[in-house]
Amino acid sequence: MMGIFILIAAYRYYARLAEKFRKTKWHYGLLAIGVYLGTQLVFGFSYGIYKGITDPESLDDSNFMAFSGINLVSWLLSIAAVCGVYMFLESKFIKENRQKPSLEIEEIGKEL
Repeated sequence: MMGIFILIAAYRYYARLAEKFRKTKWHYGLLAIGVYLGTQLVFGFSYGIYKGITDPESLDDSNFMAFSGINLVSWLLSIAAVCGVYMFLESKFIKENRQKPSLEIEEIGKEL
């Protein structure tokens, strides 16, 4: 349930960034979802492989749907990955806007 809230927040976070720089909102919203889920999958597979190598007997009675410290760590890592990609994209978009001042000149005559 917590993951769904994080996904919604990440989608909206990236959509606001796209709107700020006049990009397609849903493309960047889906990118946020992909970054979050990708980080979750990589962490989950890594932890599963680690757990399988170190203590194979513990995998039989593990409940990965319950709230645990591992889930908390995976959420924090995923949020950090989403924020990191956001900061990278924001700096990239700022650099692009500095190189293209003609976009602002074209919008002078347009009505709101």
